[in-house]
Formats: sequence, C-alpha cells, structure tokens
Amino acid sequence: MPQQGPKQPIKEYKAGSVKAAVWKEEREESGRTVVRHSVRISKSYRDRQTGDWKETEYYFANDLPRLALVAQQAFEFVALKESEDDSDLPTVAT
Repeated sequence: MPQQGPKQPIKEYKAGSVKAAVWKEEREESGRTVVRHSVRISKSYRDRQTGDWKETEYYFANDLPRLALVAQQAFEFVALKESEDDSDLPTVAT
C-alpha cells in the first residue's frame, strides 16, 4: 500500500492574514460513502522574538470582517459542494 503524505485542504480562502481551509472527510456508512466537510479558520502572524510565522485562532476586532468574509466564502463552497454531492442521490417522488 503506498504511503500517503499529510492530508491537504481541498480549498482555501484568504483575506489578509486570516485564512479558512476547507477539509473533506469520506467515510463508509450503511454501505455507501458519506462526504462531510469541515472548516478551520486561522490567522497568521510573525513572532516578534523568533521571526517565525505562526498561526492562532485568536482575533482582534479589526480581524473580524476578514474572518466573516472567509467564513462566508467557505460556507458557500461547502453548501454548493454538498448540493452537488446530493444531486447524485436518487430523488423520491412525493
């Protein structure tokens, strides 16, 4: 079995230092593959002492509009992606 590297997000949205990463999870449930998406939102900053880039989940008030923007973009992507996935399911007449 071939070795797989670390999983990567399927989509990323960035506004300034704030980023939303969309992750895809597939699992078997009742004999069929179920797809779920999750979103991780983070902010990048440079450590003053080391100069290294780091990430945090803490935000200042002026970061919140960027957070809202990337969260909205991630939501739209996931909602549309899951709608596409659901369109593969058979429809039931009512």
